[in-house]
Amino acid sequence: MSSETGFDPKLFERFPTREPRPEGEFETLKHVWRAPTGWARLTVVNNNYIGLYYVGAAFLFFCLAGVLALIMRVQLALPLNGILPQETYNQVFTMHGTVMMFLFAVPAVEAAGVLLLPQMLSARDLPFPRLSAYAFWAYLVGGLCFFASIFFGLAPDGGWFMYPPLTSKTYSPGINADFWLLGIGFIEISAIAGAIEIIVGVLKTRAPGMTLDKLPIFAWAMLVFAAMIIIGFPAVILGTLLLELERALNWPFFDPTRGGDPMLWQHLFWFFGHPEVYIIFLPAAGMMSMIVPAVVQARLIGYRLVVLALLATGFISFGVWAHHMFATGMPTISVSFFSAASMAVSVPAGVQVFAWIATLASGKIRWSTPALFAVGSIVTFTMGGLTGVMVGMVPFDWQVHDTYFIVAHLHYVLIGGMVFPLFAAFYYWTPMMSRRPLSERWGRWVFALIFLGTHVSFLPMHLTGLMGMPRRVYTYLPGRDWELTNLISTVGAFMIGAGVLLFILDLARNFRVAVEDNAGNVYGGGTLEWLPTGLYSTRSIPVVRSAYPLWDDPDLPRDVEAGRYFLPGSATGLRETLVTSPIRAEPQYLQRMPGPSVWPLLAAVFTAGFFMLLTVQAYWPGVVSGVLAVACVLRWLWETDWPMGPASVDIGAGVRVPTYVTGPASHGWWAMVILLVVAGMIFLMACFSYVFLWSRRPDLWLPPPDLVWLAGIVLAYAAAGGLAWLAARSARTAGRGAGVAALLAGLATILCLAAWAADLGSWRMAGLDPAASGQGATVFALLAFQGVLLSVVVLMAGYLAARTVRGLVAPDRTSTVDLVALFIANAAAQGAIAALLVRLFPGA
Repeated sequence: MSSETGFDPKLFERFPTREPRPEGEFETLKHVWRAPTGWARLTVVNNNYIGLYYVGAAFLFFCLAGVLALIMRVQLALPLNGILPQETYNQVFTMHGTVMMFLFAVPAVEAAGVLLLPQMLSARDLPFPRLSAYAFWAYLVGGLCFFASIFFGLAPDGGWFMYPPLTSKTYSPGINADFWLLGIGFIEISAIAGAIEIIVGVLKTRAPGMTLDKLPIFAWAMLVFAAMIIIGFPAVILGTLLLELERALNWPFFDPTRGGDPMLWQHLFWFFGHPEVYIIFLPAAGMMSMIVPAVVQARLIGYRLVVLALLATGFISFGVWAHHMFATGMPTISVSFFSAASMAVSVPAGVQVFAWIATLASGKIRWSTPALFAVGSIVTFTMGGLTGVMVGMVPFDWQVHDTYFIVAHLHYVLIGGMVFPLFAAFYYWTPMMSRRPLSERWGRWVFALIFLGTHVSFLPMHLTGLMGMPRRVYTYLPGRDWELTNLISTVGAFMIGAGVLLFILDLARNFRVAVEDNAGNVYGGGTLEWLPTGLYSTRSIPVVRSAYPLWDDPDLPRDVEAGRYFLPGSATGLRETLVTSPIRAEPQYLQRMPGPSVWPLLAAVFTAGFFMLLTVQAYWPGVVSGVLAVACVLRWLWETDWPMGPASVDIGAGVRVPTYVTGPASHGWWAMVILLVVAGMIFLMACFSYVFLWSRRPDLWLPPPDLVWLAGIVLAYAAAGGLAWLAARSARTAGRGAGVAALLAGLATILCLAAWAADLGSWRMAGLDPAASGQGATVFALLAFQGVLLSVVVLMAGYLAARTVRGLVAPDRTSTVDLVALFIANAAAQGAIAALLVRLFPGA
């Protein structure tokens, strides 16, 4: 018996089973997974549809940002051009960078994960399909509203990095910067929702037997990608909130005259911003590691080294954020450390590049369009990586910082490392979802135009930068020898535009959505996404015995389609998928999944409305929209609770698994823990902000309130955490255990609120003013964050009480209590730590 799950791996030997399937079983499966029609398609939650919508929306933003880039290049083609006034140009270049980085690059690879991962893992869907739907609609609605600001002269104009004090109220008094701060912070929340879905999906919904050493490289890449989002994105969420608080309430986080420091923004932003380059690169590298073996029909050379390289890249990249701050006057030891880290992070990227080259050399390349884009990616990304090593050297960086050399380096890395692999993926995986593949003849023209255009456009920019042309200027004087290189760059940009336009025309000619009757495995891939599929993913979930199961078992597609593996039908009459253990991928239980629903769509629309209405200072309508968003989320959660049903079911060949589990085996428990990591990272960055601002102006720090307050606050939070633990234990007690658990959770909530009120009141009585100093701003920011957590605690405690009254909590159904208790305990711990930090450091 397996020590991980108690499942006997010898049961895998029963598959493929030859027992006859019950009549009508396949029809029932298709009926359960059928898609809505007409306008009801907006309510779909299947990854097949949501993933496709997601990819399409990301490509739309790519095209919109590309149009802005062409306008910029026309403006810069000749000196003293008057196509755009300075104010408009500032908005255009800010929107170009912002849309490319926040609305295209990260969402595009996340969308590819939503679309491809269930098929690669042979899962029916990702574990939280409604969360995927919510993340997509929030991204689409919020992104379109954000982009529309440019048509009304309200687009942000402070650059995609929005450095204060340029973006402070003094220099940007309008609401342009607020659109960026609230809009991007909101879109990042959508990205985090998708990351939670991906982590739980990869770890918990793999096909049986798909151990970690058989996991497709793309799934490994998406796992590291999602973990990096969980660690990195909270920093920019906090940064945008702090800057918005400074703009709206005059709290001086970045005002050096009152104890703030604009360098705090750079630390918060680049802690997210530099790892984001690798957040973008890693999924694209995963795509390359899937496509390269297919185009040569050979296994990836160095599979384990590539996995280690993915993990190492994710780890090292978080030690490189000050790579962008060499010119800010940091101490020499800090500069040396970050320069060394900048060198080190290139090593795992090089490992992956050499693995692709070795794989290409191990077989005979079939020069299809995916192969062309893959090879073009290797060439272009390597060139960008070499200039990256150059700017990692501090003396060289000082010379080219904020010149067009950096623009050239950035575009070489992003286009070579992400855009080329994405186009390779478009051509490679389109047959999985379309009746016809894209045209190979047209694809060669698309590649030629984009590849040549990239080098014609950005190679001369290195020279332009070395000749001294600064970034972010809307025009330049004649006679500086910049005219020719700028004109060549403009020609190259239009070549890229022509290639993208040709690709769009090819899509219009050949792309026809078909989940079942698709073009199939045109390029001969060996992984599970090429099994016969429908909206239910695969007819049955196979046992995986190698990293390339389709190459090693040619009969696998036939056996899967005949229902000879796990879960060939619907065991409970609902949508289902098989949840497996995170390491050995042994079956643990059957997850019943929700179907189409309008609530995620409405929740996303009202969430977007909340942020956008706050941006235009329509506060009461914004509050109403926020309340409606919360109501929609609660409604969608409520209806995903299933009737008790059978305690266990047969998933094929006499193998039985439970239909409900609690604790660490539950996919909901994993999602909650990941969410708490996000909250913990925001809290950690807030604590860093407090200590950083103290180190800048310790003379402005006031003594803390009397320590008697601290003792009472910490004791109240500790008692709340203890009551939360008791609630989780009591819920498993027969009889009135559920009612006692709800009562204990309510008492823990009251204690948390009392501790928070005492914390806030004590600082008020001590005379601390959030608008007077960096100390006041950060202390009250920590209290505000704690208040937000406690408002969620109140909602969760009320939700638990309502479910208890309805009899939906029982000793064998305690997931709701477990998750609420986890959240309360985390909120109590963060409240106590914050109270200790701001009172004991730096001391009276």
